[in-house]
Amino acid sequence: MFVSKEEITHIALRMMRNMENPFKYWRVVEEDDFCNRKKELAELLKLMHSGGRAFMYSERRYGKTSLVKLALAKLPKQKYVSVYIDLWKTDSDASFITTVAKAYSEALSTNVQKAVETAKRLFSHLKPSITLDDQGNPTISFGITHSTRLDPEIDEILAAPQKIASSGKRVVIVFDEFQQILMYGRDDIERQLRSVIQHQKNISYIFLGSRKHVVREMFLKGSRPLYRSATQLPLGSICEEDWQPFIHERFRRTEKKISSKLIHSLIELTQGHPFYTQYLCNVAWEFCKPHGEVHEEMLQQALQTVLEKEHYTYTLLWESLTRNQQRFLRSLAIEEKNAKPFSSEFLQRYRLGSASSAQRVIRSLLDRDLVDHENGSYIILDRFLRLWLRNINNE
Repeated sequence: MFVSKEEITHIALRMMRNMENPFKYWRVVEEDDFCNRKKELAELLKLMHSGGRAFMYSERRYGKTSLVKLALAKLPKQKYVSVYIDLWKTDSDASFITTVAKAYSEALSTNVQKAVETAKRLFSHLKPSITLDDQGNPTISFGITHSTRLDPEIDEILAAPQKIASSGKRVVIVFDEFQQILMYGRDDIERQLRSVIQHQKNISYIFLGSRKHVVREMFLKGSRPLYRSATQLPLGSICEEDWQPFIHERFRRTEKKISSKLIHSLIELTQGHPFYTQYLCNVAWEFCKPHGEVHEEMLQQALQTVLEKEHYTYTLLWESLTRNQQRFLRSLAIEEKNAKPFSSEFLQRYRLGSASSAQRVIRSLLDRDLVDHENGSYIILDRFLRLWLRNINNE
């Protein structure tokens, strides 16, 4: 039987699609890889179009960065200038200034040389130049003329969006890991930012944070400089009724199967967290043979594989904890839902001492980003750590 060239190409592409794992968890994902988030995306776009300000917070690995970058990609370039700024590696006012200046310069330029020219127009207190990065590629860098107080440089950085908006385009600024500015040792940037943004026009600000209790305090505590300066956009977990069709469809389109019952079991394990759900689906998909179906033993095998991969990391973490921290974490892992860690029954069952002692332990675990407060109780942020803790000896 004769098969046309077009049919051969179609078959080859289909085979490639079937071979590629449809569950993505290790990088910024594209629109097709999102499970729902339609409401949150619409809210972000509405806010960007209206020149609003919002702080979006959630646990780590909830997809905040991917969601915001998707929203930015949907903005028409002829009408908008979008600037994404990751503050994760900054540790001082000086590193904030150079990181933000670089982001602005690169957002308005097509190459390094033009970025330097743009920086010279925007900033008079910074010295832009071309240097080589760790891979030997040319990049823009900045020298700061002041060695002590950096108020002029900060003023220029915070005023830059209005200069950019003077071209007639709307400007959208995204600060990722915004809570990092608390590590700088003073609140100058917070105070100056509050003073500046309330007078700027045609500029939207999105502040992203992954330490929920810290970010909420920055924007909702009356004594903080940015109190009530932006609307809240909390990013919650994804419910099972959204996960069911999403997971079904991705197995189906790669000619594999998984039952609704097993999807329910999988969601129970990951508590609907986007990263851990996609991760476990990814491994289960790999175990499933072409044209096959995932069964219970296969799901458990996938989970065991994940926990074995993380075993060394979790062991190091466990050994770094005090005995009371270990007991408290394991008690949260054992309790299914709505643990009441300060009740006398809970304290006695897990030998946690007094309520005041348990509160000190909780504060220490919050500071290490191991737990978070949710719906009147506490949860372990790493869903696989929670499952690993269930399998270790209590002592």
